[in-house]
Amino acid sequence: MPIDKSIVGKTGKPFTMPIEWSKVREFARAIRDPNPVYFNPELAKKECGGVPVPPTFLQVAAFWMGEDSMPAANFDLRRILHGEQEFEFLKPIFVGDVLTGTSRIADVYEKAGGRGGKMTFMVTETEYKNQKGEVVAYARGTLVETGQAVGG
Repeated sequence: MPIDKSIVGKTGKPFTMPIEWSKVREFARAIRDPNPVYFNPELAKKECGGVPVPPTFLQVAAFWMGEDSMPAANFDLRRILHGEQEFEFLKPIFVGDVLTGTSRIADVYEKAGGRGGKMTFMVTETEYKNQKGEVVAYARGTLVETGQAVGG
């Protein structure tokens, strides 16, 4: 089935994500990041201006998204792989911030698979704004739908 390029640019419903110290601290422990700024608010305020989020913390946004936060794409979930994840920070994100994320499909394309068939790639981008309306970060991810092996 040919890819549907008409989904490029579609957006999901915005979602809100409060940045809480307990969750930042839990995340830092889970990824075994010993940086004291995640565990000591006084030190963080002195050194950073507040308790910052770890670089991959925005991955927890999935827990704040609703069913309609990600635009729909007709992918076969049995053949989906996580291809890539990247984060771009434009401004610091601190405990106490309230982020609003809006996700969109940035690109869809195909490549030949190594074992036959085509692989379909979908790039999503989530823009995060803080409570002041400032864009603070982008999260980009690539999903890969593996192709059916060519028979014969």
